[in-house]
Amino acid sequence: MNSQSIRHLLIPIVGATLISGSAHAVEVLVTADIATSTTWVKTNRYNLQGQIYVSPGATLTIQPGTIIASDVGGSLAITRDARLICNGTKEEPVIFTSKQDVATWTGGNPKTGTWRAVANEWGNLTIMGRGYIGKYGQGAISTNTAAPSAGNYANMEGLVAGGVGDTRTYYGGGNDLDDSGDLTFVSLRYGGKVVGLGNELNGLSLGGCGRETLINHIEIMNNVDDGIEIWGGTVNLKHFSIWNIGDDSFDVDQGWRGQAQFGLIVQGYSIPGSVSGSGFCDSMVEMDGAEKSDAQPVTTAAMYNLTLIGQPLSGKAATKWRDNARAQFNNCIFMDVGKEVVKNDNTDAEANGGQTGYAHNGTLTFANTWTTDFNVYSTVNPFSNPAQAYAAQSSGKLIQYTDSVFFNNTNAAAYTEANARGVFATSNNNVQAASGQSPIASITRGANVISGTVVVQPVILLDPRASNAAVTSVSTAPQNDFFTQANYRGAFGPNENWLCGWTAADAFGMNIAPPGGCTTCPADLDGNASVGAGDLAVVLSNWGGTGTSDINQDGTTDALDLAVILSGWGSCP
Repeated sequence: MNSQSIRHLLIPIVGATLISGSAHAVEVLVTADIATSTTWVKTNRYNLQGQIYVSPGATLTIQPGTIIASDVGGSLAITRDARLICNGTKEEPVIFTSKQDVATWTGGNPKTGTWRAVANEWGNLTIMGRGYIGKYGQGAISTNTAAPSAGNYANMEGLVAGGVGDTRTYYGGGNDLDDSGDLTFVSLRYGGKVVGLGNELNGLSLGGCGRETLINHIEIMNNVDDGIEIWGGTVNLKHFSIWNIGDDSFDVDQGWRGQAQFGLIVQGYSIPGSVSGSGFCDSMVEMDGAEKSDAQPVTTAAMYNLTLIGQPLSGKAATKWRDNARAQFNNCIFMDVGKEVVKNDNTDAEANGGQTGYAHNGTLTFANTWTTDFNVYSTVNPFSNPAQAYAAQSSGKLIQYTDSVFFNNTNAAAYTEANARGVFATSNNNVQAASGQSPIASITRGANVISGTVVVQPVILLDPRASNAAVTSVSTAPQNDFFTQANYRGAFGPNENWLCGWTAADAFGMNIAPPGGCTTCPADLDGNASVGAGDLAVVLSNWGGTGTSDINQDGTTDALDLAVILSGWGSCP
């Protein structure tokens, strides 16, 4: 990965205007596209003025602790062949938000604030790459083909081209190893923008992003449209939190072939008085295969250790399936689902029309997809090397739910499709937990929020750590260069809470800290909950530099930091 290749050269921001800010930062108005490699620093606060693009060939580096607090409509898009290096830390996350959010922070401290029922206060973050996408037929670029092609591309939803020949909004290509940069310890709050009917900005939009793009520890809090939406490509995601989204929390389309692990979804609402899909929650995970459904690539993903917390009164499906999508859900938690845990929606009728569903043109039926091995590849419009193109799944069936906990899903149709597909066959090791046996440590809901016939019970306090049947799993994720072999179900182990310290959920008081608080011992640098030789190694590897190993925060890593470790030796529980 490229997480170590952070550029530290400070380069003036093209088209920026400096104005007076708070005592802690200078506000920088970003008014023009970023055409040359640029670094944003934490001593400034950046305000995106309208849609800003990072141009091909340029890299935008954002230092840990940097705040991007924008006006309405301010958005950032990373074009194909540009890169974003945005590596926050647990102690100093990078925050994309609105100026209204910053106004609620105590003394300008980003680890404080007040949750508000709003969205659309700024735009979003969009990243576009050159991975293969499956978009063909009605609504697609006329030169696209049903078979995989490096020439297939699409225009990103929510972005408006500046005229004929404007390629800044394009995503897709023929490089599944494409690298759009790094995104770690980043919180995106209160975003969204309604461009037109069915054309809105998601919290984080990923189009054609390749496998070398690094996304780890990302949060979306409140958005008018989807939380994270992925179109094609092979990007992987780890440690993601999606909370109070106005449409689908996690939406994948056009042949995403990636892996995901340690994801939390908490359904709620972002705009009171709204409707499902534009402020009130829709599905937790919505999956579209390809457009049309006989095109390739088709969505084929592997997901482990997700915690999905729905809305029991008016929530929608936990997982919605369309247009030949294939995905595996393993070691997960599905709880408080308002409707179906598994919903066969067959076709995405709302997307440009003309969608074709499962079994079109000799492709698998929905039922057969559940019984087909992961390495049986379609011969309809195929890749020349399908095993290389579909590398996310390494065992099992194209669709499967295994080693997971299902709890408090009380709708009459909650398990109809799941039962028809054999989800609770003994060999799948799934558990339907009894009443009072919650798979998470605790959850507190606030007063009902009502819009017409929709009733939302917002989650206001959450301790998401594994409990009861979630504490131990039968199996773990496969051993490879991405997955962690965690032997529990859901996104959190019984003794960990990775929301601590960097998320809006934590800052707003919605995340319940485990006993002893959210912070680790100051000398526990390697994150193993003890102070030992590994922590000394971290300090020595960063000697003379800054970062998490600068324990006493004097701007350098030196003997004083070693002293802090030694003073806590053996005392970290």
